[in-house]
Amino acid sequence: MNIVNDRSLIKLAAQGDMDAFGELVQLHQSAAFNVAYRMLGNRRDAEDAAQEAFIRAYKAFDKFDTKRSFRPWIKQITTNLCLNRINSHKPTLSLENDLPPPKEPNPGPEAQTANSEQDAQIRAAILLLKPGYRAVIELRHFQDLNYEEIAESLDKPLSTVKSDLFRARKILAEKLKELRK
Repeated sequence: MNIVNDRSLIKLAAQGDMDAFGELVQLHQSAAFNVAYRMLGNRRDAEDAAQEAFIRAYKAFDKFDTKRSFRPWIKQITTNLCLNRINSHKPTLSLENDLPPPKEPNPGPEAQTANSEQDAQIRAAILLLKPGYRAVIELRHFQDLNYEEIAESLDKPLSTVKSDLFRARKILAEKLKELRK
């Protein structure tokens, strides 16, 4: 992803250029989908959530700080949207191992080193977590947000985020142990 190109697209989109916003969508759609897939565990639900996240971003673009990066913002919108969906109804929990989420152009180290069996077990274990715990795991380990950014994203006190993340990791380790038996 070219940051200079991203910045120019943000500026154009802020001026109402729909083509520029469309290019932002193309650049960041796999990132939004990956967040939704890890949160919801179902390809169809993830596609719907990612699409809705971009619609919400477009409607709220006048409030977006154009000096900031677009990717963390769309991931935050996607995460919050998924949390709302999880809390309002139980999505179909499906692990769809035969249909992994699309890879980002520059996959992180976890994507490069995890084999498909471990990846499936981790996805399965994450889907067993409560939505709030699932969110802190997603934001910290998949979006690489720091504790303060997670607290801001979830509108929670920093101490709550730290304790939720501690508990989520502990429960996740237990779930992984159970799944590997």
